[in-house]
Amino acid sequence: MTPPYIRSVVLSGYHHSLKENIIAILTGTFIVAQGVFFLQQADLLTGGTTGLALLISQFVDLSFGQLYFMMNCPFYLMAWFRMGRSFAVTSVISGGLVSIITDNLHHVLEISRLEPLYCALIGGLLMGLGMLILFRHKTSLGGFNVLVLFLQEKMGWSAGKLQMGIDITILVASFFLVSPMVLLFSVVGAFMLNLVLAMNHKPGRYSGELKPQAS
Repeated sequence: MTPPYIRSVVLSGYHHSLKENIIAILTGTFIVAQGVFFLQQADLLTGGTTGLALLISQFVDLSFGQLYFMMNCPFYLMAWFRMGRSFAVTSVISGGLVSIITDNLHHVLEISRLEPLYCALIGGLLMGLGMLILFRHKTSLGGFNVLVLFLQEKMGWSAGKLQMGIDITILVASFFLVSPMVLLFSVVGAFMLNLVLAMNHKPGRYSGELKPQAS
């Protein structure tokens, strides 16, 4: 029989209610979309499918949101089979919301002066904060988020560090398509994004643990 002093379990991995998850998804995707918008307005890039969509949207007649959602579809399938139906469905919803919000922000937001360095810093920070909210509510935006969360869950590897490695690789590969300054500022933004994740989303930090209670 379980001793009385450990019957009360304090879960740091708190089970969120449906209402809390809905609010978190709306908040997280809104914050991410703001970050993408800042990068987009300064013609900057980032890593992952977000960076690929931003880059390709400069050369084809498709919006960022359209490209972003299409690129994420294979990862949504991976999420369905590897991480469960609930995770996959909420990831599709989250990715779709970021696509829609980003494509329509220009209707309500217009900035007359932009400093690329500031856009890189604020864009990366906002995207990192938004993604962190989503991760803590057991969802993602799809893309490489699914892969790194899967590897963190199964292998115990840091999602933030894995994401940073992937993002830097993608940015370096875009060297011949953008100017050196755009690439430099884009690396700064990607670093800020992944710094937020690496510092705040670590394996085991939000799992349940037993804490003795005073008798």
